[in-house]
Amino acid sequence: MAATSVPHALWSSRLSFLFAAVGSAVGLGNIWKFPYMTGANGGGAFVLVYLAASVLIATPVLMSEVLVGRHAQLSPPGSMQFVAEESGASRHWRVFGYLGLAGAFLIMSFYSVIAGWSLAYVPKAASGALTGLDAASIQGVFGELLSSPTEMALWQALFIAVTGFIVIRGVNRGIERALHLLMPTLFVMLVAFMVYSAMAGDLSAAARFLLTPDFSKLTPSAVMAAIGQALFSLSVGFGAMMTYGAYVPRDVDITRSSVIIAVVDTLVALAAGFAIFPIVFANGIDPSEGPGLIFISLSLSFAQMPAGALLGTLFFLLLIFAALTTSIGFIEPIVAWAEENRGIPRARSVVLSCVSVWVVGLATVFSFNIWSELHLLGNFQTFAGKTPFDLIDYLITNIMQPAGALLLVIFVGWKIKDSLRRHELGAADGKSNGLYGAWLIAVKYVAPIVIVTLFVMGITA
Repeated sequence: MAATSVPHALWSSRLSFLFAAVGSAVGLGNIWKFPYMTGANGGGAFVLVYLAASVLIATPVLMSEVLVGRHAQLSPPGSMQFVAEESGASRHWRVFGYLGLAGAFLIMSFYSVIAGWSLAYVPKAASGALTGLDAASIQGVFGELLSSPTEMALWQALFIAVTGFIVIRGVNRGIERALHLLMPTLFVMLVAFMVYSAMAGDLSAAARFLLTPDFSKLTPSAVMAAIGQALFSLSVGFGAMMTYGAYVPRDVDITRSSVIIAVVDTLVALAAGFAIFPIVFANGIDPSEGPGLIFISLSLSFAQMPAGALLGTLFFLLLIFAALTTSIGFIEPIVAWAEENRGIPRARSVVLSCVSVWVVGLATVFSFNIWSELHLLGNFQTFAGKTPFDLIDYLITNIMQPAGALLLVIFVGWKIKDSLRRHELGAADGKSNGLYGAWLIAVKYVAPIVIVTLFVMGITA
């Protein structure tokens, strides 16, 4: 059966779309993952590759997702099928949409667990429970949280419930209103924390680390990690941006909006680096600490500094706000598909989606305690020692996201009609031919080559 474009709620303004898309892009990937990935991969050289990848690869992929969604105004599977059939391509391109939904679902299953850690740390920081603790005690606090599946599951459930409450109210009354509050608040908090960090920390050391490239530290794996981080940071390849694109009014310039989204997302990642690394260097913390950089190392810094309880509370609230804006973007495509294809009312589809995410997320919860020694694919060298959470992370990072982004750029670059692309990007009248041509080269040639390289390195790592 042919896909049919149906009316959807639309963003009430271009600003609402920008808030939604930036919110989906700006999240734990910027504030939690980017700093520790930068620290683990040598600093400035990693940042330089990340910036180049954002311009040459991630932004063209973002534009591709939004234009397909806006043209069809359907959930990702429906949008792909609708545009494919209109262009005379196979309807089976809708498989990309299902891949995106699966990826968004799996990401949300572990993303909500990490967001739950941030929720758990707010009362710990606010109550002064972390104040004055030494390194061993801080490590013990984090270890106690990870060792308690019940506590982790409850915090995860609370985060998912808040996300569901926002999404259940719909595009305009729920998502739009929430993001109009969350995004400005997030930006203000991040800038304030960055200013404080610059005053109280070692700003010059942080600037040297982030802005001075040391190409001797730029290994092939670091290059691929930077490219993968650029894709992950913009939330492309999972259908979130395609879904948000389906709600974009026809008078919104996709090219200009996508550039704004990419620039803001990149600035937030850099701001997070400048908010975190001055404190890291001022306290003699190893910048390559890894995922525990925030929950262990920064908690130790907050525990030792004046007004640390207040600063720690504000920082973990910042993490929660960032996580919420992204989690909304992960849940909405699933809900839109359930409404559109199964006729399930929004309220019921939100509840079913959230409960399912929580149940699957228990695999991540258990991976840090009762399943920590469970290695399902331990007989294979690549997966030796990997917990269920590690396997989910590997599947998403090394296979699903590169494959999803690759399918998308092949589809948009080689399968759909040029007139459709030009119409959606505002180049139908021959204007902006230079910019359109540069984007098309990136989509048809640059992005596929780089993504294939990323994919091959990912599955052979």
